[in-house]
Amino acid sequence: MPILIAIGLIVVLTLVFGPSVRVKYVLKKHGIERSDLPGTGGEFARHLLDEAKLADVKIEVTGQGDHYDPGARAVRLLRQHHDGRSVAAVAIAAHEVAHAIQHAWGEPAFKRRIELVGSLVWVERLAIIVLIATPAIFAAVRVPAVAVLEIAAAIALMGVGAIVHAMTHPVEFDASFGTALPVLEGRRYLSEKDLPAARHVLKAAAMTYVAAALATLLNIARWFRFLI
Repeated sequence: MPILIAIGLIVVLTLVFGPSVRVKYVLKKHGIERSDLPGTGGEFARHLLDEAKLADVKIEVTGQGDHYDPGARAVRLLRQHHDGRSVAAVAIAAHEVAHAIQHAWGEPAFKRRIELVGSLVWVERLAIIVLIATPAIFAAVRVPAVAVLEIAAAIALMGVGAIVHAMTHPVEFDASFGTALPVLEGRRYLSEKDLPAARHVLKAAAMTYVAAALATLLNIARWFRFLI
């Protein structure tokens, strides 16, 4: 029985942390500086945006992870991807610009994602408020069933985050392989021998929201353990 429990724990940890570890590994592996590349990730992003007639979309350095902010109309890249000359920098820049293109073209899936993610902020805040208030409400009413219902409601609300993140995967996959990869293949910005590495990076970029969904599930487990 202890062996089965240990195996089960290893499987769960692998499922939860595996995608995140994989993403970091791929970005590090292909993030080696390459003096032979014609420009940085930031410069490539600017070139692609101008080519797509999206001169109004800004490019900014961020410390919060590579992403496209539709509200600010800004492609935000980590310093190593904005200033770096690497396969990872180029591929990530193409992926985030692809989101800007999805936004500009008014793609329904991307529009739904914006709406869902915007609502998610308030859902997560409500879940935390409910969890924090649970002990005080239980102390006031002294009815265990009420506390159980509150905890269940809060966990359900936090679970919405995992569902939303999972639903964004098709949008990420399309950004990587529907837009970014054809651009990299067609523009000859990377050599033929670099394209397999670029595909690995684009796959990792598409997996970031899967990793976020699993992290949300882990966060639910932490709250549950704390409350019980």
